[in-house]
Amino acid sequence: MKWILRLIGFVVVLVLVAVVSVFFLPADRIGALAADQLRKATGRDVTISGVSMTLWPVLGVRADGLEVGNADWSRQGPMLTAENAAIGVDAMALLSGEIKIKNIEATRPTIRLESRADGRASWVFTDASGAAQIETEVAPDRTPQDIVIERMQITDATLIYDAEGADLVSYTGVDLSLDWPVRTGPAEIAATLRPAGSDVDVTATIGGFNAFITGAVQPVDASIRAGGGTLTLNGRASTAGEVAGKLSLDLPSTDGFLTALGLPAPGLPDTLGRSVDMTTDLTLTTDRRLSLRDLNVDLGGNALRGAADIGLNGTPTVNAQLNAGALDLRSPTSSGASGGGGGEAAAPAGSGWPRDPIDASGLSAFNGEIALTASSIDLGQFKLGQTRTLLRNERSRMVFELREVAAYGGTVTGEFVMNNRSGLSVGGKINMAALDMQAVLTDAAGIDRLTGKANGEMSFLGVGQTVDAIMKSLSGKGAIRFGQGTILGIDLDRLMRSGQVGGGTTVFDSLGASWDIADGVLRNQDLLLKLKNYEARGAGQVGLGLQTIDYTFTPVALRANEGNGIAIPVRIVGPWASPRIRPDLEAAIDLNLDKKIEEEKAKLEAKAKEKVRAKVAEELGVADQGQSLEDAAKQKLEDEVKKGLRSLFD
Repeated sequence: MKWILRLIGFVVVLVLVAVVSVFFLPADRIGALAADQLRKATGRDVTISGVSMTLWPVLGVRADGLEVGNADWSRQGPMLTAENAAIGVDAMALLSGEIKIKNIEATRPTIRLESRADGRASWVFTDASGAAQIETEVAPDRTPQDIVIERMQITDATLIYDAEGADLVSYTGVDLSLDWPVRTGPAEIAATLRPAGSDVDVTATIGGFNAFITGAVQPVDASIRAGGGTLTLNGRASTAGEVAGKLSLDLPSTDGFLTALGLPAPGLPDTLGRSVDMTTDLTLTTDRRLSLRDLNVDLGGNALRGAADIGLNGTPTVNAQLNAGALDLRSPTSSGASGGGGGEAAAPAGSGWPRDPIDASGLSAFNGEIALTASSIDLGQFKLGQTRTLLRNERSRMVFELREVAAYGGTVTGEFVMNNRSGLSVGGKINMAALDMQAVLTDAAGIDRLTGKANGEMSFLGVGQTVDAIMKSLSGKGAIRFGQGTILGIDLDRLMRSGQVGGGTTVFDSLGASWDIADGVLRNQDLLLKLKNYEARGAGQVGLGLQTIDYTFTPVALRANEGNGIAIPVRIVGPWASPRIRPDLEAAIDLNLDKKIEEEKAKLEAKAKEKVRAKVAEELGVADQGQSLEDAAKQKLEDEVKKGLRSLFD
């Protein structure tokens, strides 16, 4: 029994001697040893200064300064610098030659991360040996043991991220922790960032963390919580920037989420992203190409499905195919609500166009093409049915190509352009077929007096930072052609028969006109309206910018006045909201008097011609009533010539 006790005592003494020998190593020697092992694990230069020690069971090394070098191609400084850094090593594992770091702590460190477009990342330790061990002057005969970091805690850090082709990102006040108990097992990472004062919590579980930090693709389950919203990813990723998996976005308040991340709040409308619920299958490659498949997104009422490919080098390049049901694209002010907060309400009818500044900076957010199909689109002022469009955007010039738009009982094709390269301008070319013009004019200008189907084309261009400025600067041209329709509020037949202005309806067989636009004023000189017993011509102008009209119709009763017609001009003048419609009696008198004068003049001319004819016939001695004056004159001349010739020979 004694020999057993002696043997145990001998072993204890050996252990104590070994431990004491380690404890009594100089502190700077321990710091150098730790720095050397970190260098072997990361492949980077490591400097530890101002070292002090703690005792069993955790061999603690505290340093006043810690610096870990960056990749040799990095443009930044050291990858990590810290003050008051501490490293705790498992003493028992240390005796066996294994570096098992129990904890790493750092206060107010600066962490610099950098990535290149070719896929290189400063946090990928591809030049590391991947193994670390205690080395003495005579190396022990054993297999090197990989380094293990059970826990890392970083407090009040400054995080700097420099991605080639993107703006430098810098965060302060970052807290970061890593739990990695088993080297070949998963690691739990938690971070709290405060880019705008409120907490942004990032959590991630990464399987096979040892392989992950050397650039291998590993399972990842990560989430970001900020401003009441959550972004989650369940899939696979690598430190080289490769990501694939299911991405989910649940944002009750998009403004709150982006503000918490230190980004500007876009102030999106209720149905256009004020809240977002999205799922998609995401793939991100090392060359920053993002692919979204099975995309389903609810923007707070508007739902989209489809796929997209996005290039993230510099200004994003987007190519997307999207399908939607009924889209509500009304602006926040289109409902006409008024009251406190939320900006200026839409101008009421008759008070002019909205003067709110138009923010078109979003036109520079991306380049590319987006194809959209929707069952209907509500634009607030205008309403469209089945729609197929292609949106092209290049350097702040966006073109909406209207490939097929069902609208107001007909179809619309053409394009609409918004250009914000040097101030905002809008323009387009539109072709219309079989549109219900009463519905169109009601939505466009509150005019509901004209009904009928119309075909037409127009082009336009306006410049300005408000709707009011754009409408007052409009230029362009166009033409329109109606089939049968009506004019409500006036009965031209009764007006022409009895002179009564009252209400009623005028039914017409056709209507056509062309126009030119300059400085927000539409001018027309060739309107022609045909009815069964009447026709009407029109000329005048419509103030598109000022919302006014000054237009004169001149209807003519074709069967009146023994078929010679009677014309009574009708003038429409005033604001769109309440135009005055009245017969222009002075013009009617002048017009019909001029016509009467022409008729009397024609009669007098006929009588004069008849008297002249009779006198000439008398002088020529025309006896044959069937003979024309021309023939009679020729005959008279021939007879006189014959007489003259006979006299020469008598």
